[in-house]
Amino acid sequence: MITAIIMMFVVGAVLGLILGIASNVFKVEVDERVEKVTAMLPGYHCGSCGFAGCSGMAEAMVAGEVASASACKPSKPDARTKIVEYLTTTPGPDGNTINIKA
Repeated sequence: MITAIIMMFVVGAVLGLILGIASNVFKVEVDERVEKVTAMLPGYHCGSCGFAGCSGMAEAMVAGEVASASACKPSKPDARTKIVEYLTTTPGPDGNTINIKA
């Protein structure tokens, strides 16, 4: 019985080590600007912009697929201005900024 317990600990340790290494090797870098822009959007998730919710709109803005922040119809003009200022001044992981209109 002690042999079985020791083997379970060994198997658990080996699998844990493999998972730890795999999490570092296959790590996906997330652009922090998407989260910031999502927080700046109104959060209605109405889809009037043509994207699936505010997170979809934020991803499209950061990817440069949206030409104007006014595509988000329920957002207020001052929020649009803040988004444009943030995207034009904050570089992404690649060092580039996004040029978008209010």
